[in-house]
Amino acid sequence: MKKSTKIKTWAFFMRLGNRAGCHQREDRSFSIKGWQFPVCSRCTGILTGQIIGIILYLARIRISIYIGLLFLLIMFLDWFIQYKKIRESTNLRRFITGNLAGIAQVSIIIELILNFIK
Repeated sequence: MKKSTKIKTWAFFMRLGNRAGCHQREDRSFSIKGWQFPVCSRCTGILTGQIIGIILYLARIRISIYIGLLFLLIMFLDWFIQYKKIRESTNLRRFITGNLAGIAQVSIIIELILNFIK
């Protein structure tokens, strides 16, 4: 693939990440071979967590709403501790807590839909 095509593709995904609401801070984003991910490490974790959540549901593995709320609380606490300048989070921690939150989002939405249908 030509470099100009790579740049156009990367720019497209960066615009997409921005439209999705991610701040895209370079210091809070992963990169591969100098190419910054189009979303930050926490948003990357949320997206991968949502995929994992769907896979868990398809594998008939259920996560209760309470566990889902706990997962969301863990991500909130990571954000809050950083926001209050108690301790700076790391990209790995942002990714892991984002994963938990993504799994929680899918699990809670599915549980709510299933309970509403009943």
